[in-house]
Amino acid sequence: MIAHRLSTVVNADKICVLSEGKLQEEGTPRELGERGGLYARMAELQKQSGAWRI
Repeated sequence: MIAHRLSTVVNADKICVLSEGKLQEEGTPRELGERGGLYARMAELQKQSGAWRI
């Protein structure tokens, strides 16, 4: 499955994070969130965008 919204894969057993066609990190959502890598940064940005008002 390919997802742009992280909420789509939050219950996945394993997530592979790709950037520029290369594997950057892999693990469960919890593991990736705790590592503070690309997945964690994307999750934080997506969370912040939920509060935006236009």
